[in-house]
Amino acid sequence: MRINKHLLTLTIAIVLSACDSDSIAIIKEPVTFDEQRTTLSLQYLKERHGIDTDQINIDPKMIVIHYTAIPTLEGTINAFQASTLPSSRVAITSASRLNVSSQFVVDRNGSIYQILPDETTFARHVIGLNYAAIGVENVGDDDTHPLTAAQLKANIQLIRYLKGKYQGIEYLIGHQEHNLFRGHDLWKETDPDYRVEKVDPGVQFLDAIRRRVEDLNLKGPPKDQ
Repeated sequence: MRINKHLLTLTIAIVLSACDSDSIAIIKEPVTFDEQRTTLSLQYLKERHGIDTDQINIDPKMIVIHYTAIPTLEGTINAFQASTLPSSRVAITSASRLNVSSQFVVDRNGSIYQILPDETTFARHVIGLNYAAIGVENVGDDDTHPLTAAQLKANIQLIRYLKGKYQGIEYLIGHQEHNLFRGHDLWKETDPDYRVEKVDPGVQFLDAIRRRVEDLNLKGPPKDQ
């Protein structure tokens, strides 16, 4: 029988840690959030989500877990730094020039970074759900730079912190599950043909998180309920 070493590492980390720390350290490492990014964010809310507002902060209903597919924290911050997308992101530039980002980034050593001005500042990270979703990016991937036990622990701490602070959060999903919300009341995307398929953060990492926060009673995607 072939043993998945990555899953084994996560399982061992779960067994060895009886409980997660009640305290959480969040490092502020803000990317550029200038007038252009603000304007593009409000434009995205109106044109893509059908929400006409002058408020840049969201009322979170869910947490979405991602991985960056970038092996370093520096590379990740650089990718999110500019207000506008690079010309190479042709597939999503047609929807908006607003650069992608996320409220939080978890480094490979488990350090948690808040990269937007506020924990609920709007970020473009998940089609159809940005207006209600806090994003957590994990540095790495599911292949050459698999997510670590330290990241697993940090994600659990962050989820517990966010759920405790924002009682309106009902859902915990992986980026790979976002399309399962199509047709749900939370789904707001004005173009029904705007669609991408994602695989992050991977089934094993997401399942390991869910086992550790089961007591929070957070829902998965609609088709899993």
